[in-house]
Amino acid sequence: MPSTSLVFTSRDQHRAWLATQAALPAGFRTGTTRFDFIPREAPKPAKMTLTLLALDRPTPDFAAMFTRNAFPGAPVIVGRQRLGEPTLGAIIINNKISNVCAPGGVEAAEQICAATAKLLNLSPAQVLPSSTGVIGWGLPVDAMLGSLPAAAAALAGGSIMPAAEGIVTTDLYPKVRSAAVGAGRITGIAKGAGMVEPNLATMLVYVLTDLAVPRDVLRPMLQRSVATTFNTISVDSDTSTSDTIVLISSGRVPCPDLAAFETALTTVCRDLAEDVVRNGEGVRHVIRVSVSGAPDTSLALALGKAIVNAPLFKCAVAGNDPNVGRLVQAIGKHVGAHAPGTDLGKLRLQLGGIEIFAGGVFQLNPAKEAQLVAHLKGAELYASAPPKDGVFTAPIDYPPHERGVEISVALNSGSASATVIGGDLTHEYVSENADYRS
Repeated sequence: MPSTSLVFTSRDQHRAWLATQAALPAGFRTGTTRFDFIPREAPKPAKMTLTLLALDRPTPDFAAMFTRNAFPGAPVIVGRQRLGEPTLGAIIINNKISNVCAPGGVEAAEQICAATAKLLNLSPAQVLPSSTGVIGWGLPVDAMLGSLPAAAAALAGGSIMPAAEGIVTTDLYPKVRSAAVGAGRITGIAKGAGMVEPNLATMLVYVLTDLAVPRDVLRPMLQRSVATTFNTISVDSDTSTSDTIVLISSGRVPCPDLAAFETALTTVCRDLAEDVVRNGEGVRHVIRVSVSGAPDTSLALALGKAIVNAPLFKCAVAGNDPNVGRLVQAIGKHVGAHAPGTDLGKLRLQLGGIEIFAGGVFQLNPAKEAQLVAHLKGAELYASAPPKDGVFTAPIDYPPHERGVEISVALNSGSASATVIGGDLTHEYVSENADYRS
């Protein structure tokens, strides 16, 4: 479960809550601008938002993690190089085009960084690029260069909300989480809706803090936090070519307790990770799988992901149909293919706290069936709406609650455990991804 248990009855109520999370830590400013352009690969009108995150002064204390996809985007290639630089002063982010495998992509990213640096009196190597959107298209460099001064002119402290809204693509709403540690704070934003099964990060995530934590402590700390948060979610089993998470400290506030800082960082990352799933393309149910009693953590994590990525089970959840045979099939498929020596004789399964499998057989009856249906319906974020002009769209643009479909898998053959969070598979998801570029 997330660290909070939130319920919202309207978009305005959700936005008001986001505002309570959105205070920028000391030493940071953000600015955005939006412009029209025509992609050369698909010549029709499009819009792009440039989002600038800038420090008042460059900092040596920053960390970043990137996708393990073997076709990383140009910003990821450049970002990996930036990890070796002594300081970082700004991040420049664009949506709409991800700058992946596009001719001259690295050169384009570096050109944007150089122009940003000039506006902020930085060196190009002190600017980190990030891009998200369509894979394979090239950046509209001239249009971006022409719009950068407006983003720099808009830089202001106070709230991170402009950045949270600026980085989205198919997201239904922005994602912001924060935590206080002593006199300082950690504030994070995330973009992610589809092509999400992170492997070291998730789509785009930026976590800012004014607490002074040195680089050599910050980097392994981020790795530990990501391992138990962003690396335990999956919307659709696809690892993006652009996955990035950046953690930056302005160093403006002494950190009173490094352990408390890491706990707060992990909380912010965990809540953002679940927000990404909850706002996944077409997701109407969040699915939480808790695996316990596993021989090792890797099996617990892999088994959880096998369940949340099983297409037939995801479809059943989408339809509020407790077809638990598909759940058992997913478990058996993974164990048979990847851990054939695992003893499933002690396996016990619960759905919504209701025992459905034990002693090698299902434990079902009509009363339980009704309870299972009620649990699935209670976890639904919104009911499916009829398509308009053949296109399915979500009827709401805010998260009404944080309930999920709760699955417990007790292997009873070890002491390792893991919790994995995923989503269902809906008409809306298929429609969104069938029409993504059109």
